[in-house]
Amino acid sequence: MATRLQRKNRVILTALLVSIAGFTTQAQIAPSSGAGATPASGLPSSTPSSLPGSSKGGLPAGVNINNLPAGVQQQINNQRTGQGATNGRTATPGTTQTPTGADFSQQTDTTQQGLTDKEIAAEGVKRAQLREQAERRQKLFGYSLFNDPAMATTFQPNLNIATPRNYIVGPGDELNIQMYGYSAGDFSQKVSPEGYVYISGQSGIGPIFVSGLSVDKAKERLISRMSAKFVGLRNSSYGAQNTFLEVSLGNIRSIRVTVTGDAIRPGTYTMSGLSTVMNAIYQAGGPNDVGSFRKVQLIRNNHILATLDLYDYLLNGTQRNDFRLQDNDNIRFTTYIQRVEINGAVKRSNIFEMLPGETLERLLFYAGDFTSNAYKSRLQVTRLTDRELKFLDVTVPEFKTFVMQDGDIVTVERLLNRFENKLTIEGSVYRPGEYSLDNNRTLKQLIASAEGLKGDAFTGRINILRTREDLAMENLAINLAAIMAGTQEDIPLQREDQVIIPSRFELAQAATISVQGEVNRIDTDLPYMANMTLNDALVQTGGLKESAAASLVEVVRRKKDVDPRSPSAQIATIYRFNVNRDLSINSDENKNFTLEPFDQIIVRRSPNYAVQTYATVAGEVILPGAYAIISKDQKISDLVAQAGGLTPQAYVEGATLVRPVKLSAEELRRKQQAIEDVANSAAKSVVETEVISTNSVESININLKKILQKPGSSEDILLQEGDTLRIPKLLETVRVEGEVQLPKTVKYRTGQGFRDYISETGGFTSKSQRRRSFIMYANGSVDRTRKFVFFNVYPRVEPGAEIIVPRKTNVPLTPQQILSSTAGTISSLLSVIGLIIALSRVGN
Repeated sequence: MATRLQRKNRVILTALLVSIAGFTTQAQIAPSSGAGATPASGLPSSTPSSLPGSSKGGLPAGVNINNLPAGVQQQINNQRTGQGATNGRTATPGTTQTPTGADFSQQTDTTQQGLTDKEIAAEGVKRAQLREQAERRQKLFGYSLFNDPAMATTFQPNLNIATPRNYIVGPGDELNIQMYGYSAGDFSQKVSPEGYVYISGQSGIGPIFVSGLSVDKAKERLISRMSAKFVGLRNSSYGAQNTFLEVSLGNIRSIRVTVTGDAIRPGTYTMSGLSTVMNAIYQAGGPNDVGSFRKVQLIRNNHILATLDLYDYLLNGTQRNDFRLQDNDNIRFTTYIQRVEINGAVKRSNIFEMLPGETLERLLFYAGDFTSNAYKSRLQVTRLTDRELKFLDVTVPEFKTFVMQDGDIVTVERLLNRFENKLTIEGSVYRPGEYSLDNNRTLKQLIASAEGLKGDAFTGRINILRTREDLAMENLAINLAAIMAGTQEDIPLQREDQVIIPSRFELAQAATISVQGEVNRIDTDLPYMANMTLNDALVQTGGLKESAAASLVEVVRRKKDVDPRSPSAQIATIYRFNVNRDLSINSDENKNFTLEPFDQIIVRRSPNYAVQTYATVAGEVILPGAYAIISKDQKISDLVAQAGGLTPQAYVEGATLVRPVKLSAEELRRKQQAIEDVANSAAKSVVETEVISTNSVESININLKKILQKPGSSEDILLQEGDTLRIPKLLETVRVEGEVQLPKTVKYRTGQGFRDYISETGGFTSKSQRRRSFIMYANGSVDRTRKFVFFNVYPRVEPGAEIIVPRKTNVPLTPQQILSSTAGTISSLLSVIGLIIALSRVGN
């Protein structure tokens, strides 16, 4: 039971808070018994203080405030005392706070905890309605101006102005009464609550009633009464006027003005005596959702003194009937009569309030008239009838007579995204682009407007792309040459026609001249030009290189009339020329050989020309460095001789030759493909190779000792460009690494063998693969361990060598491997037994 009661209280509380937030007044309003008076709860009289089922105190029936949470109790009490929307700050008279119309879409869902699905759905519908109402309110023309919280404090009367002569004096006003001239005196004072001012001193004038008089009338009455004592204030029989009286306002009294009707914040306001009707309208926040902008009444002494049309101020800047307020004036906002919405291509898309009899033309004035892209010939009006909607088309002649009705929605469409008179011409004319159909009705007129045809225009067949009424594209082929010659009639054009005049060059393949070989700009394709000669082409490619075979320049020309049935038909013609270094031709017959489109010029390399190449020797020679390769058959021994021979410290056994390897991209691809093919075809093997690159170096094992002993022998390799011969200094160490106890570098000693050096590193480990141990010598060559019967025959050790002991992989043997190993062992044993038997027989 308690849970259901709590849920019910939460629902009621949510509705209560929504209502309070929607109608909270932000200004402190004094209680009054008149229209628009503030009730005891602090809300204006227009606030629906009682919801359906609510009690007199503002809470829903059956809800006790003492049963609500403490925070909610405090909020309700604040609303009753006028503090709910000001966060505990008391609004001062004559000021405005944040207006109503808050965005309820930002409210949290904390009030929905514990609600049923039906209650949550109802709450969602309510919030959606509030959001829609707020959006429609913002679209109402003039609402944002009057309901801006910053505007009410901005639109305050100016208190630093000269005294308005028509200002009505009342109790509380301070009058500055200054007399000067023959007689002088200061009689400044406040008007008494009874409406009198008292002239002090021994004048005996007494009280003077000035309440309800304008400043000028009050001045006349003061002069009339005071002239009895101060005769100089008027011309008289005693003489001309010699005393003067000035009356001005000092501190201005406060007046109380009541705002009633359909205002945002109705109530009673305390304002300055200089305030006008517009000041009070800003204080009250302007009309509410149903209030009228066109009919705001100023009621004084129970009579309508003036009616204000706020649209005069909003649209024209005029302030007709903006009278200065008096005490107890009543400003009444009437209910609007009809509103019309206008959307689309207008400068102000808003909801406007229309007076009875106003037409569509007046509505367009309110909306700021059409935008530049508006379709003005016809407007669409959606109208409400007694039963359903009605759609109306209003044309331009009807704008002045079409009377608007409440609820009308006017839609102004935009112009179509198309041109009514545009033509386009492209191609071989001097000024291609877009033109007007009005001045270019025919094809010849359009070409003349485009400054005529270019010399390369192909006039035998041009195209006109035309858009039909069904928006399908149509191609018209026109013989422009016949039209220009006058043998055919001119073609009339239509809007959106596209005239395309092709160029003769666009209809032909672009002709080039290809130059290859020993020219300064290699692989150059030159655009073909009429009367181009061989000399011209060679000049455009930068001339011949030094390496060019000038006496053998070829021009290859394709054949255009090849007999397809002849198996030996000639498909090209070759012309050979002897060209001098000044690019002249040594032949009177071919002196000005003219090229044709797609000719290919080939300048070959001279067979006697060779670029100087070098090889390098480094290390233990007398003169290390780079040396020119002076002959094609120069060998390593020649390079050592050029370097002055070896030094005493040279270690010839460790000499190596490093040669650069340069492969083209195609050679690299083919080499990699060959390796992959071999690897794929080897079903029982795996091929692992190093990464191949286009530029790399490789070490070539050489025996420099044999080369120097017998120069020119098969060991003596021919040199190539970029070769480097490295001759190290005498090495005295041996490096042992791999699967040994302590890999390290040890001293080379003559007479020590492979196992001796292994012993110096602590010997083999349990995982050493002894039979696969190998040595890499200083010159890059490799020697492996061999097996004889049951014994390992290790390779010899030389200075600078590197002993490498592999590690066992510990891969389990397959049955086939075990059987093969066993068979091999048995075969070896039988061989040994057979050898022993044979030796024993020989001994016998």
